[in-house]
Amino acid sequence: MPKFCVILPAAGKSSRFGDLNYKKPFAPLNNRAVWLHTAQYFLNRKDVAQVILVVSPEDYEDVLIKYRAEISINDVDVVKGGAERADSIENAISKIRPECDFVCVHDAARPCLMSSWIDDVFRTAVQTGAAMLAVPVSDSLKRVVPNQNSSKKKHGKPKELSLDALLPDDSEPNEAGDGVIAESVDRSNLWRAQTPQVFRRDWFEEVYARRPRGKSAQTTDDSMLFEQAGHSVYVVEASSLNIKITTHSDLQLAEAILKILPGPKKNVFHPFADEDLFR
Repeated sequence: MPKFCVILPAAGKSSRFGDLNYKKPFAPLNNRAVWLHTAQYFLNRKDVAQVILVVSPEDYEDVLIKYRAEISINDVDVVKGGAERADSIENAISKIRPECDFVCVHDAARPCLMSSWIDDVFRTAVQTGAAMLAVPVSDSLKRVVPNQNSSKKKHGKPKELSLDALLPDDSEPNEAGDGVIAESVDRSNLWRAQTPQVFRRDWFEEVYARRPRGKSAQTTDDSMLFEQAGHSVYVVEASSLNIKITTHSDLQLAEAILKILPGPKKNVFHPFADEDLFR
């Protein structure tokens, strides 16, 4: 059976999350930190030999202390991240255990998973060498140019693509709109990238060894590096329910989604994991 190392990036600044107490991977979701919800789908799998949590250097000591039970019991490795996401992943590569044949990268702030999605993307990665979850674009797409008369430029930021867009806006009404359609974009063959993204370990290490480090900020996911290196990355269809927590109100959506998705087959976490340990 091929063995997988799962890397959970959680080293971002969470600047859009808007919470003074928590970064999004450590925010409470159903009385448990988001990253714990995410990790539990991998820790109980026989084909997962290692889980690595990547955190920012400023959070490193707090995470080791406040999640020491979960980290110890579940043998989670905690690694300090870098300046950008790709730098953080590269820091984790040096900690991958010898027995791991494949590397899986999954956003720590993407807690709404199904075991069957993981099964499918793992299987495809074993067959092809590189695979990722994604969903086809279903909405009509428009390329929009900014409206110079928009009051949003003066009175507020554009709304995020989350539940925040549904909440009342107390700023001055934006009578001029937010932009003007320049053209319609053909949505055929367009997909929205998700994680997990899974790769052969030797390919993964080689791609990162050769990556252009001066462009780390432009690398938004691992499949992008593989494309640039000439590798084919195969897409496995998942679901729009596989959301990434970006803003604080996304927690409400995730809470609702978790009520309808089947949980992991077995929960191996410490009995005190439901306590809020990050305050």
